[in-house]
Amino acid sequence: MSTKEKLIERFKTQPKDFTFDELKKMLKSLGFELSNKGKTSGSRVRFQNRESKLIIDMHKPHTSGGPIKETVLKDLYNNLINNNLISE
Repeated sequence: MSTKEKLIERFKTQPKDFTFDELKKMLKSLGFELSNKGKTSGSRVRFQNRESKLIIDMHKPHTSGGPIKETVLKDLYNNLINNNLISE
């Protein structure tokens, strides 16, 4: 099992300690690009997948490399499933 597959499998379990850095790696492996929403975006970030046209806007955690909130992980999981980017 590759590192990408392991990270996706870990994400699917919705762990409480899934970090923003892990999320960035996983989404990059799925074809997403990270961008800030502008100079005044603060902690808001945008992940864009040009192939699927999916855009994910979210807040990054205030602590560097901190865990992602459970509600954000659930929404993201459902988005990725519904857009056939990962399987259940």
